[in-house]
Amino acid sequence: MPHIELPPLPGIAGLLAGYPQTAGPLNNLAQTLLRGPSPLSPAQREIIAAYVSRRNECTFCAETHGAVARRLGADDTDPLLEPLLAIADRVRVDGRSVTPGDIARARGAGADDRAIHDTVLIAAAFSMYNRYVDGLATLTPTDPAVYERHAHNLASNGYLPG
Repeated sequence: MPHIELPPLPGIAGLLAGYPQTAGPLNNLAQTLLRGPSPLSPAQREIIAAYVSRRNECTFCAETHGAVARRLGADDTDPLLEPLLAIADRVRVDGRSVTPGDIARARGAGADDRAIHDTVLIAAAFSMYNRYVDGLATLTPTDPAVYERHAHNLASNGYLPG
């Protein structure tokens, strides 16, 4: 049961519906990070979002963004992802823990400045989204079909209400 009164929608959907004044900026940020211009594909960026969410134990966000990544054709064997996920994990815990060695490994795998920037910002933003969703004890569905339906819409339409 959520800590505050919210519409009966799962995860961040309930928060966005219940607090429309913050929905716009949060949706715009997600759209920019996950669908805007980047050397990283939308699938790669969704994998980063899902990874950070899983490591933060935010079930709603991890399941949603994992399902979106799959719908977008994510490739878990992408050699660029391993060093970027290592950076994302460090940012998730403490941004100051990213080392020059982490950056060098990412560059060695083909990451440019923008890819590294986008990884750090996605990790930081999703840590915030995760804490928002879980800090207010939003509804977390147990039925995988709920996440698949949500993922279909996000993969097809992005994060801006249409």
